[in-house]
Amino acid sequence: MLHVSDLRKLCTDETISLTQHLLLRMRERGIKYNDIVHTIINGEIIEQYPTDHPYPSCLVLGTIRIDKPLHVVCGVGSGRLWVITTYYPQLEEWESDYKTRKRR
Repeated sequence: MLHVSDLRKLCTDETISLTQHLLLRMRERGIKYNDIVHTIINGEIIEQYPTDHPYPSCLVLGTIRIDKPLHVVCGVGSGRLWVITTYYPQLEEWESDYKTRKRR
């Protein structure tokens, strides 16, 4: 199980790895690198994915720019913080706390 302290420790320019998928999504969604770092440093883990491959990962919720929620999926392995994807959560899929998925 990942802990937010583990993410924060590895959240430096020297230890963050950005996937190609992430870079594409950042461009599409207008999300900045600093928004991702801010979310990881100040946010909270709301879901854990311990069986993800190649490393366990988690979903982090943070708030950027005037209370705008941001989700960041990241994993930890080989001494690095792997940022997999990021998006602005939508109320169609999430409760108003942006921590709880709506039932389908």
